Amino acid sequence: MTNDKKYSEMSEYELRTEIGSLMEKARKAEQMGMINEFAVYQRKALMAKSYMIDPATIIPGEIYRIEGDEGVFFKVDYLKGRFAWGYRLGGERAEEALPIAMLETVKKGK
Repeated sequence: MTNDKKYSEMSEYELRTEIGSLMEKARKAEQMGMINEFAVYQRKALMAKSYMIDPATIIPGEIYRIEGDEGVFFKVDYLKGRFAWGYRLGGERAEEALPIAMLETVKKGK
């Protein structure tokens, strides 16, 4: 971020601009082979996207697809901030938190 504004204080336009900037930095880092830096920019962009989603659209008890993890589903137990807490289906049922931007509704179809 060029300014020190929190994502929660940004307008939708500012968030979109920030996401574009982060994705460009991620692309450059990937081209230069800086995988760790690439991953950091990707996660920051994902968090910024989470602030563009209304948390009320994520319903505790529902099952969601995990974006970028084909065939893996996540059951949401509760929300805390911009994170959904729950567990991956078919796994060890270990509780984890995912940014809400990673969740895709199952009900829409493919």
